[in-house]
Amino acid sequence: MSETEARATGGKGAPDGDIRAAMDGFLREVGRFRADITRKLNKQDERLTMLDRKTLSATARHALETTRDDVAPHRKALDTYLRNGDDDGLRGLELEGKSMTTTVAADGGYLVDPDTAERISTVLRSSASIRSVATVAQVEAGSFDVLVDHGELGSGWGSETAAPSDSDTPQIEKIAIALHELSAMPKASQRLLDDSAFDIDGWLADRIAQRFARAEAAAFVLGDGLDMPRGFLTHPISEDVDPGWGQIGSVASGAEGDFAEADPLIDLVYALGAEYRANGVFVMNSRTAGAVRKLKDADGRFLWSDGLAEGEPARLLGYRVVIAEDMPDIAPGAAALAFGDFGAGYTIAERPDLRVLRDPFSAKPYVLFYATKRIGGDVTDFSAIKVMRFSAS
Repeated sequence: MSETEARATGGKGAPDGDIRAAMDGFLREVGRFRADITRKLNKQDERLTMLDRKTLSATARHALETTRDDVAPHRKALDTYLRNGDDDGLRGLELEGKSMTTTVAADGGYLVDPDTAERISTVLRSSASIRSVATVAQVEAGSFDVLVDHGELGSGWGSETAAPSDSDTPQIEKIAIALHELSAMPKASQRLLDDSAFDIDGWLADRIAQRFARAEAAAFVLGDGLDMPRGFLTHPISEDVDPGWGQIGSVASGAEGDFAEADPLIDLVYALGAEYRANGVFVMNSRTAGAVRKLKDADGRFLWSDGLAEGEPARLLGYRVVIAEDMPDIAPGAAALAFGDFGAGYTIAERPDLRVLRDPFSAKPYVLFYATKRIGGDVTDFSAIKVMRFSAS
């Protein structure tokens, strides 16, 4: 036993002063030992924290590098091509992303980068046209086939011992939606393209989106189906509410080129089947909307109600209103107002790729950018759409 321990145990004959001194020394040694242990633990925590940060940093850099390797080479090569026509970087370049694997070739132009294509698609989806309420299908073929069962599926009751009776065979209709080429041709001066501060990707996306949106909106309403989508108003419009397949039913407004009263709007809503009415949407242009806003019910209340929040669509009789400027104006016999479930009634088919061809020769000193995409559209369920004819009967 050491001298210090002997004194700490209060050995026989040890003075009180020696005992206190021994205890003080013992406590100081314990304090130094505790401080040393605390310092070592703190250093260990610091090392572990640094290792965690290095691990997280390496993981984050790996994810960013993956994105950059996937998209940035094509964006850089496309930017070079758009500015000065150098397409060496685009020839044979492959895009391999989460949802797209394609080879960029020179047959009629080059694919834009996925970010620019998504920017254009976002503008088209948010535009005020039939696209915003219709069904949109992405396809890779030259056409899109839709199978529609427009008959009633037969059914019957049976007992435990009796043989089941024959039921009617459903009537299947095949609708082939052909894809047509939609093009836009914005132009810019070469001096503007030489300016490195000029956002060529953003400029091109905005110009293409504007032209595509206007052309699509018109075709989905009034397109004749020849080298363009077929609009729903170009199909035969029957004076009956429930015509046969291939015709769109209608309700008369009660007056030539005007509303006789507000009741025909209610008749239009309930002319649509209950299975479609829950997703019903009114479609009209701004001038028709101005006339409809003035209509009141028998108690003097307006049928039209504006959205309560910013960006919320207006409602008519509780149903959403889509302002499509390509709808006809109110005129004698015109089908200027439609109501229906366009998600079931109208289908848009399009290819996801968008190509751009640079043309510096046709409009000197400007450079033309010939952008093309493939798109089609047609009515796929005639029972899901009804229109109002502005006629007396």
